Amino acid sequence: MEATTATPAGTGSRTIADLLPRAVAMFGDRLAVKHRTPDGWADLTFAEVGGIAREIGLGLLDLGVSPGDRVSILCTTRPDWTYASFGITQAGAIVVPIYPTNSPEECEWVLSDSGAVAVICENADQVAKIEQVRDRLPDLRHVIAIEPAGDAMTIDELRERGRGRDPRELEARTAAVAPADPYTIIYTSGTTGPPKGCVLGHGNYRAIVDMVNQRELFRGDDDLVYLFLPLAHSFALLVQLAAWDGGTPIAYFGGDIKQIVVELSEVKPTYLPSVPRVFEKIYGLISANVDAETLAKATEVGGAVQDLRVAGRPVPEDLQAAYDQFDQTLFANVRALFGGRLREAVSGAAPIAKEILEFFWACGVPVMEGYGMTETATASTLSTPEHHRFGTVGRPLPGVELKIADDGEVLVRGANVFAGYWRNADASFGSIDEDGWLHTGDLGSIDEDGYLTITGRKKDIIITAGGKNLTPANLENDMKQSQWVSQAVMHGDRRPYPTMLITLDEEAIVPWAQQQGIEDTSLAALSQHPKVIALIQAELDRVNARYAQVEQVKRFFILDHDFSQETGELTPSLKVKRNVVNELYADRFDALYAD
Repeated sequence: MEATTATPAGTGSRTIADLLPRAVAMFGDRLAVKHRTPDGWADLTFAEVGGIAREIGLGLLDLGVSPGDRVSILCTTRPDWTYASFGITQAGAIVVPIYPTNSPEECEWVLSDSGAVAVICENADQVAKIEQVRDRLPDLRHVIAIEPAGDAMTIDELRERGRGRDPRELEARTAAVAPADPYTIIYTSGTTGPPKGCVLGHGNYRAIVDMVNQRELFRGDDDLVYLFLPLAHSFALLVQLAAWDGGTPIAYFGGDIKQIVVELSEVKPTYLPSVPRVFEKIYGLISANVDAETLAKATEVGGAVQDLRVAGRPVPEDLQAAYDQFDQTLFANVRALFGGRLREAVSGAAPIAKEILEFFWACGVPVMEGYGMTETATASTLSTPEHHRFGTVGRPLPGVELKIADDGEVLVRGANVFAGYWRNADASFGSIDEDGWLHTGDLGSIDEDGYLTITGRKKDIIITAGGKNLTPANLENDMKQSQWVSQAVMHGDRRPYPTMLITLDEEAIVPWAQQQGIEDTSLAALSQHPKVIALIQAELDRVNARYAQVEQVKRFFILDHDFSQETGELTPSLKVKRNVVNELYADRFDALYAD
């Protein structure tokens, strides 16, 4: 098939079900997928991807999957997740993602609550989770494995069944899907209570993809996206849909988080969606090896040059000379970490410090922020290199309305806003009022030019015993800029003063401890070592100096392990479960106030 040229409007699909078939028709033999194999990176075209998804969709029809049935995917981010997702969607069924890190009981909740009739698992480990709870899942009829796993049907066997069906059956299913039909049920990770299933329609995601097209986030096959974020999360899902809608290929990471920097240098992407922790760690390492005065000057000089460039204005010779010097010693090395070709990165899912964004901007690595939630089909606002204000999360996407309620809550309205939760008429967080405004639970402000600033969560505000309202995210983010610190959680609601829980960054603190001659470098031992406590106290003193006396953290303790999903403190999208942390470590916090 001969590929045609992409149009700025993308495929023009009516739903997500017909997005891939249209992309195949438009882009044909263009590169769609790069994926890592034992022999290196392998490529697939849009036509090849379309063929795989079609066979999966037909295989599901052969299993008796009906329109509107729920089919789950329990798999890490890899091309197979995507093939399965499009196959499910083209069959008229509803995609129900499950985080691959979920426990058997968490998998049970999603499968049971959604009434899923089938689940596509990555491997034997994921199949084993399902088998542990299978007897409590009466609706589940089929367990399918991407990699061979015991007696489970393999994805290859499913595809083989699909080859025996008439492709026109699938085409009819796809054509019957309407924009109002549910496309996916994404279970919000939830910082409180069991996850709730956000029902997002084909129209919701088609609308947000159209909005992204107008933003010109992707530029056809001249671009390459590197994707490591979990596809079970709406952020990665939107990136994937928007990229393929415009014919932009995706390089899927090889599965090892520690190899991300290596893989970036190999595939040389132009676009990188990420979470703050990646940028925080890189910034922490750089700031540890560059003195503060030099770093500040480099950020000032580089930022001024990038501002002039993006505005199309000339750069004065003396400023250019200063920039060139920093470029040789610092900026070029930072760009090389991302492959040397990065046009834009986006940081989402959690707040990131303004200073970090300003530094990467100075280096020529624009890290843009956006704002949204699963309930808004991922996004509501986006910054652009041409139009950004660091410290804000950008302006509304075309077709999205924002306003601030009397109590400071951010309200959102638009075609991307979901209709409600699956089997859960929750009337609090995520509720939509009679005028169509989604109540986000976030606090914020909108400036005169329409830029949104998020100031905190309604439920996260700390009110000290003295009546002072504190927003913990600001000081926490400042503390996480330290290379030694992985997580920082402020505590102090109805207490006399703020305190803090700290976790150590193992990759940074262990080499430091070895240099200090400390023999036991386990996190448990280091969390109690006087030298480490003194090191963290110095970092806290530096951060406290930026805040008023009443806002400063007076005492802290260091946890003997880092946060993780397994230990219960993090959601799958790496947000801290503040209520869980407060509950798990209540005794430790109490001890900080004991005397």
